[in-house]
Amino acid sequence: MTTAPPPAAELSADEARRIALDAQGFLGVPDRRGGVRGVLRHLGAVQLDTISVLARSHELIPYARLGAVGRKTVEDAYWTPAPLGASSPRPHAFEYWSHAACILPIEEWPHFAFRRRAYRARPHWYHDLRDGAYEAVIKQLRTEGPLTATELGGAKNGGPWWDWSEAKVAVERALMYGEVVCTGRRSWKRVYDLTERAVPGEFLHDDLDDLECLRRLVRLAGRSLGVGTRADIADYHRLKGEQFDAVVEDSGLVPVTVEGWGKPAWADPEALATAPRGRHRTTLLSPFDSLIWERARTERIFGFTHRLEAYVPKPKRVYGYFAMPLLSGGRLLGRVDPAREGKTLVAKQVSLETRKAVLPMARALREAAEWVGCSDVRVERVDATELRGPLTEALAGL
Repeated sequence: MTTAPPPAAELSADEARRIALDAQGFLGVPDRRGGVRGVLRHLGAVQLDTISVLARSHELIPYARLGAVGRKTVEDAYWTPAPLGASSPRPHAFEYWSHAACILPIEEWPHFAFRRRAYRARPHWYHDLRDGAYEAVIKQLRTEGPLTATELGGAKNGGPWWDWSEAKVAVERALMYGEVVCTGRRSWKRVYDLTERAVPGEFLHDDLDDLECLRRLVRLAGRSLGVGTRADIADYHRLKGEQFDAVVEDSGLVPVTVEGWGKPAWADPEALATAPRGRHRTTLLSPFDSLIWERARTERIFGFTHRLEAYVPKPKRVYGYFAMPLLSGGRLLGRVDPAREGKTLVAKQVSLETRKAVLPMARALREAAEWVGCSDVRVERVDATELRGPLTEALAGL
């Protein structure tokens, strides 16, 4: 583990929290000029997930920062579909393995060369392929143009979960290796294309060595977090601790100490230049939001324990299937497990940290309902039963 040099600054816990909020786009007036693409470039990675409750997570990320931006606008900002018969337009983003499966700015393609090389040396998935199957998929893409796994011959063999078809295994392997890229989706299905055809020429190179790639990603992660420990920064793009150690001194991040953290930390020097100021956003957060996707960091910064329970057996869930934390005033004040029934947003379970969270929760629920086209909000259960009435009244008054 790297030993940090003497810190350049000492931050209070509150200062670190505000720096983190500012770095993640939750402090001050939203920059609507950059729109969804600006959010993506600011964060460096937007995590994807199949779960859709209010909306899919990659839609919830810009919504949480910009407000009620149209959902089609979100999709169009990430993916620029080519009209039939036309060559692919310049993409703004691509999908790859970062923190998890993520949407990434297209200009970062060269900086994931280290991971593509690692996958080619030791594949992440060990599905067997018959001789020639990989080459057949590449040939089909070359001949027919961008295709989904279904169009390549079918995505599954008919079994559950990871029972992928041979075509799906082959094209996903090609994606990992970097011979194929996904720069768009069609009905939530990845659209695969040859990298040489889809990635703009100025980014189409894998000649950066591992240290150059790692240095860039550590710097970007530090900028997107504002301030973080070794584990925080490495986890942002799922780097190993020793990879962080190898480049942090040359990354441009500066060492700091943070009150109560008990571990060395590093900060973006621009985040230290001026004290973060501006109004706080009140919103519901996706459990996959980069502000809170790392549990230990969320507990350290906000004193808030967060866990996605979608994969927890229903009888063992505490807060619900897809509990979304409530951010207001720069604090995490509670959570809600939402659902949709026609034109009604259903707050299946609401958990509030304090009575002061009632009005912010009501506002967040009402705004989220309007965003997804719901005209009503119904509260089913409030953990603190004495707050159910006040919450219902607050919703009625909005």
